[in-house]
Amino acid sequence: MTITCVEKYDSREVTDGQSAELTYAIRGTADEGEAIDILKSTAPTSFRGLVRQPVTVEPVHQDTYNSDDSIWNGTAKYTPYEPPEIPETGESSYSFDTSGGSQHITQSLETVASYAISGIAPDFKGAIRATHDNVEGVDITVPVYNFSETHYVSNDDLNKSAYFYLTGRVNDASFKGFDAGECLFLGASGSKRGKKNDWEITFKFAASPNRTNITVGDITEISKKGWEYMWPRYADSEDDTAKAIVKKPVAVYIEKVYEYGDLGDLGI
Repeated sequence: MTITCVEKYDSREVTDGQSAELTYAIRGTADEGEAIDILKSTAPTSFRGLVRQPVTVEPVHQDTYNSDDSIWNGTAKYTPYEPPEIPETGESSYSFDTSGGSQHITQSLETVASYAISGIAPDFKGAIRATHDNVEGVDITVPVYNFSETHYVSNDDLNKSAYFYLTGRVNDASFKGFDAGECLFLGASGSKRGKKNDWEITFKFAASPNRTNITVGDITEISKKGWEYMWPRYADSEDDTAKAIVKKPVAVYIEKVYEYGDLGDLGI
């Protein structure tokens, strides 16, 4: 038996200009895929200016031994056409994550406890995994705020040289709510939009907070900008209490590892 799909007599529930629903009786197959295919080929793709949505079928009677006796109800719903939103030139969008970054540290914030086989454990002043020859440290997650902005830029406002020059630079003044030294520009990627004749540019950034009043061992009142690198120098020192030679921080260095730039030149 040929598969048939016939519109029901009580079909066509219509709200003028808003929605419509056509119902069908499908016979001659026990396979829902075939029922959907015949419904899609029968129900019009548009109806009274409305657009067909994904169709549905519902079994009324299924006979796997004699598919000719199988019956399905089919429904095609229609709604107004909604064109995809295309951002206008000058518009933008924003996304972020706070998953942080990985950093190797050799100094803890605080030694919470120490234990020894006998007597008193040597005090390394927060040095992590200190050995006789070295301070090995540990990898931790540190606060890093990653965010990106997508802007739709006209040809006149496109500044490729600024995007290139400022990549890998840190803000030299307040930028996007971050103090100088906290925001690192990771670069931009973009493509030209044909219909709008403008550019879709995504700018990527990472932010790390400036810090003050840092203590490393017995060294206090240390300050560093967010993207400066801090490292301690260790030296052998005698722990009179534990009667042992230990590695202790004797100096702290703050290194500038990124150039500064005016991220305002990005034009966003």
